[in-house]
Amino acid sequence: MIRRPTPALSEFPRARLAAILAIAAATALMAGCGTFGSSAARKNSVYQNERFAADETFSRLFDASVQDTCEAARRALLSQGYVINTAMPDSITGAKRFQPGGEEHVEISFTVVCVPEGGSGRVATAYVSALQDRYNVKRSANSTSLGVSAIGSISVPLSSTSESLVKIASETIPAGQFYDRFFALMQRLLKDQGAVESPAEDKTGG
Repeated sequence: MIRRPTPALSEFPRARLAAILAIAAATALMAGCGTFGSSAARKNSVYQNERFAADETFSRLFDASVQDTCEAARRALLSQGYVINTAMPDSITGAKRFQPGGEEHVEISFTVVCVPEGGSGRVATAYVSALQDRYNVKRSANSTSLGVSAIGSISVPLSSTSESLVKIASETIPAGQFYDRFFALMQRLLKDQGAVESPAEDKTGG
């Protein structure tokens, strides 16, 4: 009587076991990537950098009325080439465009809001925020359709291209020297305006 050796593990169970182990490893890897991605997203959330601290320099106190303060802001923007979009007694908006590179365009938009302080009407706070938008040039080829009585209309590509600006980034300019220079120009314009108006007031009073 000849005894045949019993196989410890056939080929089919081995292949099935390998497939199960591969699926388990892939599931664990995907779970790990999801956990890492979510933690990285929480770490890089921009709102985490919002301190709401009192030392932020988005505002400045001026010894002038609300109207005079916003007028100084308007003159400051005009003197630097900004186009005024809206001009109200207590708010100003303006914008200016730049082209630092051949196909890169930048636009800075200013918003100034003037708020009275105290009850005298002679002191105001100017709140300023500047938004920087970045654009790139996008080119697309033009084509036209020609009507042919025998075969209908066909599309013929032309050599001309059309260009458009596509926004690629938008960010509020952080507080710092950018706003300090703007506030310094406002202060100088307020002083100049006061120096011009004082002689006229003295002459009228005399």
